[in-house]
Amino acid sequence: MKLNDLILVIDMQNVYTKNQAWACLDTEGVAKRIGELTEKSISKNIILSEYLPAENPVGTWKDYNRVYSEINSNKWLNELVPEMKKLTGKYPLYSKSTYSSMNIPQIRSQAIKAERVVLTGVVAECCVLYTALEAMDMGCKVIYLKDCISGFTKEKEQATELILSGLSPLHVQMMTMQEYFDEKQ
Repeated sequence: MKLNDLILVIDMQNVYTKNQAWACLDTEGVAKRIGELTEKSISKNIILSEYLPAENPVGTWKDYNRVYSEINSNKWLNELVPEMKKLTGKYPLYSKSTYSSMNIPQIRSQAIKAERVVLTGVVAECCVLYTALEAMDMGCKVIYLKDCISGFTKEKEQATELILSGLSPLHVQMMTMQEYFDEKQ
């Protein structure tokens, strides 16, 4: 764990919780671990992102927002889970209307300044993967905290880890939260 790490919490919203439309395997467990990570971290460079539909979407985002209009219009589904809502008083929250959190200028500028970008959140095979790849393209070293990320299925989580492991160790490092804490500073 390094003081200059950017810890990025991606899209921890109610729609990804158990029994919801886009439920991930372990959103609730991930939320608890992210809470622990933020409490114990020496880095106070922590940012949260959320997906909210664009007012004027372009291209396939028009179809995406039409297909998922019922979800997109539900205020509660789009709110952060309670554990993450608590963090917004302490750390910034930025909205995006695409998969990658690196499309948010404030996150992008902090990522470039950070020694490493530590990824947490949902959905592994979607928003987290896109964020990781874009961060790498920007020249950022990525830490992928496997137990602080959840996907729709175990197979999709493993496929995401397999894709990213091909870029290891130069661009990305796969680890657990405990391994992150155990690193020599």
